[in-house]
Amino acid sequence: EVQLVESGGGSVQSGGSLRLSCVGSGFTSSTACMGWFRQAPGTEREGVGYIYRKGTTGYADSVKGRFTISQGNAKDTVYLQMNSLQPGDTAMYYCAASTACYSSGNSTYAAGRIYWGQGTQVTVSS
Repeated sequence: EVQLVESGGGSVQSGGSLRLSCVGSGFTSSTACMGWFRQAPGTEREGVGYIYRKGTTGYADSVKGRFTISQGNAKDTVYLQMNSLQPGDTAMYYCAASTACYSSGNSTYAAGRIYWGQGTQVTVSS
């Protein structure tokens, strides 16, 4: 069973930075991609970005140039470096492992078999 645990959330002021981590275990051949998603109260969950194990990344337009996704050498840990945070970035952030990831329009998506972490809260104050 794939398990994902996020950490690193917290409260920061506008313009600040945070680094989220997602440690995974139980990966299979069906989990070629890991992504980050977020959900603010009263809104739908939206894609932030993704990284394939081979290193290909994709980002939502709203975070391009501010957020960076990377993975550890063992590829069981994925990071989300968030810079220039804005109040609009306030949300619960979720890590996901999936069969595939892709970009469409101005967002990113997971496809196939999808596993979710429990989420970590990010709050940005003005």
